Amino acid sequence: MNKNATYDFVINDEDEVMLLLYAGDTAPSEDARIVLDAENNSAELYRSENETIFLEGIPDDIFDSLADADKLLVCEITDTEKEEDSKIVYAYEADIED
Repeated sequence: MNKNATYDFVINDEDEVMLLLYAGDTAPSEDARIVLDAENNSAELYRSENETIFLEGIPDDIFDSLADADKLLVCEITDTEKEEDSKIVYAYEADIED
């Protein structure tokens, strides 16, 4: 399965990047990875063996931060009507490949 996702990236003061997206139906695998495509400002998050999430329109500053990292922190949250009601369902690291 390959699906487009609603997502956001957050960068902290140490230039570490975190990806926020809505939780999948199943738990992510322990060997999750993200493959970057800087030429097209996109990436594919291989969340599990059977689930790939396509991320497009990623800003240049995010790619700069990801290029210096080995892992990406991913937080999957519940999809709620009110943002403040969202909860973290899965939090994991994905290996970064380019």
